[in-house]
Amino acid sequence: MTLAAQIDHTLLRPDATEAQILQLCDEAAAHGFATVCVPPCYVALATSKLGGTPVGICTVVGFPLGYSASSVKFKEAEVALYDGATELDMVINVSALKSGKTEAIQAEILDLADLCHVHQALLKVIIETALLTEKEIELACRLCLEGEADFVKTSTGFASRGASVADIELMRRVLPATMRIKAAGGIRTRAAAEALIAAGADRIGSSNSIALISEADESTTAQ
Repeated sequence: MTLAAQIDHTLLRPDATEAQILQLCDEAAAHGFATVCVPPCYVALATSKLGGTPVGICTVVGFPLGYSASSVKFKEAEVALYDGATELDMVINVSALKSGKTEAIQAEILDLADLCHVHQALLKVIIETALLTEKEIELACRLCLEGEADFVKTSTGFASRGASVADIELMRRVLPATMRIKAAGGIRTRAAAEALIAAGADRIGSSNSIALISEADESTTAQ
């Protein structure tokens, strides 16, 4: 599998424009990225632009803080799926996790996973590793597994740090091979992306995707 095929080509800045989203879609189709990851308000636009291509449409739910009500997250997910999203990245309620409300978290993940799977879409659960202890990361991973999510994702990119190799190694030890991992946040070089994949990540989320694959192309050419 190529590096491009493991990347969610991402633009989630609050000042992202329609023109930039359309450019993101063009780049994803040209380079063969796994998905474009766009704000919810641009899902329908991205769906229209990328129809007929193999590029998936990813968006976010409960983003970036994760502590909106479960019913609100569910409605966000319904709208995104109706607009054409094929993958949803939902932020876990970190406050609830730290408060010991594990049953509520698992129920939320199960509800959203069921909704996604009815629509033949994937659910990625963002656990925001920067805010968690190792024990909490392990717990969050188990809740995602029991909640039948498709991926556990490290980060929103809006916290104090993004993905680290140590995070991925820990998550991979806890999770079975059938549960995929997405690394995101601060991944700006090919070396960083490849280190995360080597540690066990299956997908990379990056707003610097073109540079990542350009470095890969340059490395191949040099050889």
